Formats: sequence, structure tokens, C-alpha cells
Amino acid sequence: MRLTRPALFCAALISGTTLAAPAFAAPAPAAPANAAPAAAPAAPADANPLIASVNGQKIYLDDVKHAAASLPPQARQLPPNTLVNILLNQLVSQKAIQIDALKEGLDKKPDVKAQMQDAADNALQNAYLQEKVAPLVTEDAIKEAYQANYASKKGEQEIHARHILVADEATAKDVIKQLDKGAKFEDLAKKLSTDKGSGASGGDLGWFKKDDMLPEFSKAAFAMKPGTISQTPVKTQYGWHVIQVLASREAPVPPLDQVHDEIRQQLIRDNVRKIVEDAQKKVKIVRYDAQGKPISDAPVAAPAKK
Repeated sequence: MRLTRPALFCAALISGTTLAAPAFAAPAPAAPANAAPAAAPAAPADANPLIASVNGQKIYLDDVKHAAASLPPQARQLPPNTLVNILLNQLVSQKAIQIDALKEGLDKKPDVKAQMQDAADNALQNAYLQEKVAPLVTEDAIKEAYQANYASKKGEQEIHARHILVADEATAKDVIKQLDKGAKFEDLAKKLSTDKGSGASGGDLGWFKKDDMLPEFSKAAFAMKPGTISQTPVKTQYGWHVIQVLASREAPVPPLDQVHDEIRQQLIRDNVRKIVEDAQKKVKIVRYDAQGKPISDAPVAAPAKK
């Protein structure tokens, strides 16, 4: 059994290693006793072989790997041989189109030149940021940020509450009267609440923090003690609420694996912002007004006292 050339490309594409020799080559026949000395072993396979050319413009295995890296995850589930052939065909087509476009001088058109320059500028900027930021966003940095911003801090207060939402204040006051006379909160929520989502579960809103709800609602709910019902309806943009607070607690600290990606993205944002600020400090920046005159960044001096 011998691996075909496309299959070898697939193996290298998937593993990221050099191309392997055929797995099951037939054994060589025994050499006669008077045979000449064996030839030197073949050179190792090229890690980045040439796999196609278009008008002399070469396409290498690394070009296919690069194209594969930009594919969405579901596309990478295709059989390796199929994936490589698809990508190679795309690269050949791209080369053919680029050659024709250059022959017609499209690269000289102002709008095309501007787009090409934008692409080059973006590639350079992204490469610079990647080179500077990547070493700063390590697992150790993520763990350090977790310790500083999560593990070492007290959890935020949360409450577990229910509510009944109605259209007007009079109805809300009537709901409170019914509750004071012994009506079950869950029953009235299912029957009267215009918030059908929570109403179906007896008005239950689950656990939430202050910032999770509208300010007016949170202000009233977090001022209440567990086991109490609001005696004054609370108005928000959605209507009038009757609130029942069931319990209060300090929110548990989330485990690292739960917030790992969130911390990583925040570190990326913070470091990109710092690198951009540092880069701006190294250059002279001049801004201009609508008339093309330079705008001074210096603060306007206060008039001298007489």
C-alpha cells in the first residue's frame, strides 16, 4: 500500500509535520553477492514541497496550510484528501484570476490600489500587535488576573426574587391586597402577570445581581429583606411590579475555567490599548480642522490677571 501524493499532503497538513515516507513500501530484492555498494540514503522529504504552479507562480504546501487555518471549524471536518484538493483548486483559481487582473492593469486603478494598500496596512498592523501582545497573554498572566480580580475579592450580592408585572398601578395595588389576605404569589403571577416568561413559573426570576435588572427594579428589590413582598408597586418602562424577595447571598466566585476566555479577551484588549498608546507617544501627531489648519493640542492659556 502506498500513500498517494495528495494523501501525503493531507498528512502533513493535518499533523503540521514534514511529509512522511510511504508507510508500506515493498521490500527491496536481495542484492547479489558481487553487487556494487549500496547508494547513499535518500534525502529527507521536503517539509514544504512545491505542489502546483500557475504561469510559473509557485504554490507550496505551506500555502495550503495557511488557507486551511482560515477555514471555519465545520469546514475542517471534511475528509483530509477532499479538503486539500478543494483548497489547492481555490489557490490555483486565485492565481489565475490575479494574473489576468494584472494583465488588464486593474492594480493601477486608484480604488483598487487603495484597497490593496488598506489590506497591506491592516496585515502589518495585525502582525505587529500579534507579535507584541501574544507573549503577554500567557496562562500565567491569565491565572494572575484571575487571582487579582476574582479569587481575592468578595462575591457580589445576589438576590432570588419573583415578580408580578401588570399594566397599571391600581392593578398592582390590588395584587398586593390579595397577597396580604393570603393569596399565593405563584398563583397570581401565573394568572395576572404580563411577563409571560416568568409568569409561567410563578413569577420566578432566579438569582440576579443589581446590574442585571433595570435600576428602578433593582433599587427596590435590593432594599427588601428575604421573605418580604413589596408594599408599594415599582414602576419601570415595562409597567408596574409587585416583588417578592426569597433569599439573598454573596455570589460564589466563578472557577477559573468558567472565566478563562473572558479574562484572556480582556488581557488582549488591555494590552492592545497600551501598545497603541505607547506607539502614539513615539510619533508626532498633527490634527487639522475643517479649513485644513493644524489644531493645537496644547491647553488654552488663561488670561493674565491685571
